[in-house]
Amino acid sequence: MPRCELTGKGPVVKNLVSHSNIKTKSRAFINVQQKRVFSRVLNEMVNLKMATATIRDMEHAGGFDNFIMNQPEEKLSKRAMTIKTRMKRKLRSGEKNQGAKA
Repeated sequence: MPRCELTGKGPVVKNLVSHSNIKTKSRAFINVQQKRVFSRVLNEMVNLKMATATIRDMEHAGGFDNFIMNQPEEKLSKRAMTIKTRMKRKLRSGEKNQGAKA
C-alpha cells in the first residue's frame, strides 16, 4: 500500500453511507508521488515517496531541510531517517569547521 515516507500517512478505512443509512466499507488512498527533492544541507537531490499534502506542508515549513529536521523520528521511514542522520552529521561537521576557523 502507498505510504508517505516523511509523514507516515497511509490509506484510511471509511464508510460510504447511503440515503437509507446502509454503511459500506471502503478505502481511501492518499495521493503518493515519487519525487526528487533538493536538499541544501546535503547539496544533492533526494528520492522519496511523499504525499501531495506533504509537499504542500513542506513548502509552508520553509523547504525540505526544515521540514525533515522538525519531523518526529517515529513518523519517518527508514530511508527518510538515513537522510535525516546524514543531514545531522553534515550540520555537526559544519559547526566544528566554523569553530576551528574562528
